[in-house]
Amino acid sequence: MRKIVSKIVFLMNAMAAFALLLSYLLPYVSPKMFPLLSVLSLAVPILIVINVLFLLFWAVQLNKKGILSLVALILGISHVSSLYKLRGKSADEIEDGISLMSYNVHSFNRFFWIASETIPQDISKLVKDQNPDVFCAQEYYNNPDIDFSQYSNKYEYFNHNSRELALVIFSKYPFINKGSLNFENTANNVIFADVAFPKDTIRIYNIHLQSHRISSKTDDLAKADSQKLLKRIGVSFKRQQTQTEQLIEHMKSSPYRNIVMGDFNNTAYSYVYDKIRSENLQDTFKKAGKGFGKTFKFELFPARIDFILVPKEFEVQGFQSFDLEFSDHYPILSKIKF
Repeated sequence: MRKIVSKIVFLMNAMAAFALLLSYLLPYVSPKMFPLLSVLSLAVPILIVINVLFLLFWAVQLNKKGILSLVALILGISHVSSLYKLRGKSADEIEDGISLMSYNVHSFNRFFWIASETIPQDISKLVKDQNPDVFCAQEYYNNPDIDFSQYSNKYEYFNHNSRELALVIFSKYPFINKGSLNFENTANNVIFADVAFPKDTIRIYNIHLQSHRISSKTDDLAKADSQKLLKRIGVSFKRQQTQTEQLIEHMKSSPYRNIVMGDFNNTAYSYVYDKIRSENLQDTFKKAGKGFGKTFKFELFPARIDFILVPKEFEVQGFQSFDLEFSDHYPILSKIKF
């Protein structure tokens, strides 16, 4: 009986290891070609954790079968480091450099998703305390209780893309130029501003790629029609690819170096993340982050779908994600040096 159980467990282990190995190909698989396969990118953190558990299970028994998951994890060490970092550099410890913050503010709790009436004031205080040089907000809603007075008489760019919620770039430094990519038939969009910093002019992109419109709660996902859910996610992945192609084409025409930050609505294991990062950019979390670096409140696993990507030649001096439940996302902050 024990041998049968061991064989069943190893079969499950083999399936999990194979799925993890398959996920390593996802950054190179076009969602337009294989949209349902791209959905696997959302499950990569779960696959990593499952393989770690299998490795520990066999290690406790001093069984060589644990080598299967060990090899799968080693082959994808960059994936593992995208999920969890042991060491980091806090943005609080840095005196010099430029600070960048990104936050999907979820319309400042407009419809009271969170049981609090002080969310606008809480977010205002957070931004005021951190005092970033550039602050990119997604799903911005004009709320009278918002106080970003530290940017008064400075520089800001609001773009609603003909919708109620806006993308916003706040800056302490002047804009030379600004604009929008104006995605069609969607509330999602990308905006940019060419910011004249003291030592260099940099193009800042604030992005909000196509939303999946799925619940972050396990119970809601269990009740959903899985076939319709997968189809909807597949469609949104294809739209994300189109939006990413439009973004990259725009980036290539930039007269300046680019910084891309915002809500990707996808993970670090995805096709769209890989394509954007391949434009000579580095992930500030992977350079200076610590822990899971979660940016989205998802019950199944600590999801990281918001990013700050900067040119590879820049020094990443610090990174911080804030475990503050003022939105369905968590704010992230990074400090860089040109």
